Amino acid sequence: MAEVIRMPKMSDTMTEGVIASWLKKEGDKVSSGDILAEVETDKATMELESYEDGTLLYIGPKKGDSVPVDAVIAILGKEGEDIKGLLEELKGGGQPAAKAEQPSAKEAPKEEKPAETKAAPTKEAAPAKPAVDVSSIKANIIRMPKMSDTMTEGVLVSWQKRQGDKVKSGDILAEVETDKATMELESYEDGTLLYTGVKEGDSVAVDAIIAIIGEEGANYKALLEAASGNTGSRQENAQTDEAVEASADAVTEDKVQETAVPGGEAAASGGATPSEDGRIKASPLAKKVAQDKGYNLSQIKGTGEGGRIVLRDIESFTPSAAPQQAAPKTAAPQAAPATSIPGLPSEAYEEVNVSQMRKVIARRLSESLFTAPHFYLTMEIDMDKAIEARTSMNEVAPVKVSFNDLVIKAAAAALRQHPAVNTSWLGDKIRYNKNINIGVAVAVEEGLLVPVVRNADFKSLSAISAEVKDFGARAKSKKLQPADWEGSTFTISNLGMFGIEEFTAIINPPDACIMAVGGIKQTPVVRNGEIKVGNVMKVTLSCDHRVVDGAVGSAFLQTFKNLLENPVRILV
Repeated sequence: MAEVIRMPKMSDTMTEGVIASWLKKEGDKVSSGDILAEVETDKATMELESYEDGTLLYIGPKKGDSVPVDAVIAILGKEGEDIKGLLEELKGGGQPAAKAEQPSAKEAPKEEKPAETKAAPTKEAAPAKPAVDVSSIKANIIRMPKMSDTMTEGVLVSWQKRQGDKVKSGDILAEVETDKATMELESYEDGTLLYTGVKEGDSVAVDAIIAIIGEEGANYKALLEAASGNTGSRQENAQTDEAVEASADAVTEDKVQETAVPGGEAAASGGATPSEDGRIKASPLAKKVAQDKGYNLSQIKGTGEGGRIVLRDIESFTPSAAPQQAAPKTAAPQAAPATSIPGLPSEAYEEVNVSQMRKVIARRLSESLFTAPHFYLTMEIDMDKAIEARTSMNEVAPVKVSFNDLVIKAAAAALRQHPAVNTSWLGDKIRYNKNINIGVAVAVEEGLLVPVVRNADFKSLSAISAEVKDFGARAKSKKLQPADWEGSTFTISNLGMFGIEEFTAIINPPDACIMAVGGIKQTPVVRNGEIKVGNVMKVTLSCDHRVVDGAVGSAFLQTFKNLLENPVRILV
């Protein structure tokens, strides 16, 4: 069956996208993972990936056309499949799928005169139920948007609106966990939330239907059936009705439970202020940390936007001593097993579902390691002058400069001299990137994020330092956006602050290289024939041999070493 491809919402503020180019044309065979088009959003030009196999049967907008979010841009299906009816239905000008056929005049039986005796009346067939014109339904389908360039599915962490709620454009409908962050799904329609088709915690494929917003009382079930391709029997429709009603009942029950404060008591003075629907606003990370610590959210005052509880509120909260509950009189104390050991876990192990971020890290790095032929170059760098320079800089710098900031700046300057390292492998071509965008690996609880310092060779050390610190803070609070981590041309992974002296890193595609940076260690060095104590840092460059050869990578490292050993050159 043909699949409709719509313009995804590729950023939290995107309302429309411009087709920068089509990389496939009508009639082309398409595999899952192929890039169909490049789409210019309000923040970046991103690749529109196919998540189905088939033939590209239809392309709507042309190159340069501006397309609203969720509008139809293409149809994918089987070769030779007839999609005329689907196109007419999508454009709102089609006829019903089937009409009740009337017998022709030739086939019509001759009318016989009624007999004298009164015959039993014959039961006339019920007229065929006309198909509903979905174009007249004042409602819009909300689909799972593609919130990052690598996203194929998202987990619906929590609904911020409930079925039946009034919704305005700009309201947050739900929080969605992608492969890189937990992001807010924003509504771009005014109306009533008529239908929610996904439960909290469910994993949903990109472009799958998750909700419908429209005019109160609109026939959203017909719209849902048309979008899902369902033309089942009345029994199937009845089952759907029952499921929707059960969902509505569950939502009502949830609302009643959410408005009640645990224990039936009012929230503690100075605690969180519930929203109009009785729900306490809190970020997913804050909820998780509060749950782990056993904190009651109703006792915590939120300092985020609109009184929202964020991570810093959990970390600064000091819970009041809870009164101990008296043990039931009927409960007799149970003797501990003879083999019990204090502190011994009761369970042998714990299994935790893999997060979306961890899934994509595993997939992308596995593809990188087993697809790109890696080789590694390690070099020692004398950091004595860099230590002296950093001390002098921090006496006057508006933002404290770290050794990692010096590494980023030196790498950017070296890349400008060695453009063959600032490249990407594209299969049948090599991309030489004109801009130097350094990806900086940041560890978070769920995995690893790589925000990008753009045009790093043109930025001062203070500017780089401020930007990296901001990335780190927003990464840990899950406030990074897709535009923050897209477009790197070279990546740096620094584990020196954790006491790691030397390691190798897996290339972050589509970059051609990644540099692993170890810690600075005091070690004996020979200078002018004398053994002295020196400060040495080891770096290892992982290279994609399809793009970068050993001599090219070595030349880059030599320039990088000279810049750090004479840091005044970085500032020139």
